Amino acid sequence: MPVSTQLPQGIHVFERGWLSSNSVLLDDGQRAALVDSGYHTHAPLLLGLLQQRLDGRALDLVLNTHLHSDHCGGNAALAARYPSLQTWIAPGHAAAVADWDEDALTFRATGQDCPRFAWDRVLRPGEQLELGGQLWEVHAAPGHDPHSLVLFAPDTGVLISADALWENGFGVVFPELDGEEGFDVVADTLDLIARLQPRWVIPGHGAPFADAPAALARARARLDHFRRKPASHTRYALKVMLKFKLLELQTWPLAAMHAWAGHTAYIRALHLQHAPDTPLADWMDSLVAELEAAGALQCQSGVLLDRA
Repeated sequence: MPVSTQLPQGIHVFERGWLSSNSVLLDDGQRAALVDSGYHTHAPLLLGLLQQRLDGRALDLVLNTHLHSDHCGGNAALAARYPSLQTWIAPGHAAAVADWDEDALTFRATGQDCPRFAWDRVLRPGEQLELGGQLWEVHAAPGHDPHSLVLFAPDTGVLISADALWENGFGVVFPELDGEEGFDVVADTLDLIARLQPRWVIPGHGAPFADAPAALARARARLDHFRRKPASHTRYALKVMLKFKLLELQTWPLAAMHAWAGHTAYIRALHLQHAPDTPLADWMDSLVAELEAAGALQCQSGVLLDRA
């Protein structure tokens, strides 16, 4: 998990991989804020990275760009380690967090886990925050998630893009899986990022990068493909959910995977919508075969094994 040294002073990126989102530490030496906290199983590693970087100082603030489990799963562990920590969340699900409604938060629907946490403040698009020695603008960036935010520092041109823009694409467009319009909203968010003209982009997953125009072109091409062939987006989303769970477990008996799929709302709903005449187990096995052909997993003696 390399820490970037090329970004402006006060910005440190913990590049986490795909099970956990990247975490971005904004630290001016007096006040330290962390953007996104990763998946809960990686929380001990995150705490160690913060201990090393902060040299014993406390973390003052954690902000969540959105409330998917790979971006907020470490919140509870951070609050336990740092008693005075403030937790600021993206808008839209504040009541669901307060009530800990795992259906509204989609944790149960995606078959993922997230320890319960509390929030202190809701972030608002249009506001400005002083973090890490510079001013950050808060922008709404729906598409991947209806309530997602990005943070932009106009003085240095750094954009924390979460899952709105990666170097090679963007996150699953979950509203489309719910039967709602999402692709046009993704296009609007990409247009927003283009208008901001970032000099550096810190994505939710993957290394920071500088060529935002090239990344935007790749993202728009991917979006155009999904618009022309929406079934390919659905299949991509299903493989992402399956692979994500395997990243967490590392080894997974095929029978247990089938049981998980049968209890995961998104998978059940998409199966009924797209392949009602195919048994769910056969449908899931076809996804496993595609992931195995791509080198993302291996199936041996009825057990799924994760592959990078």
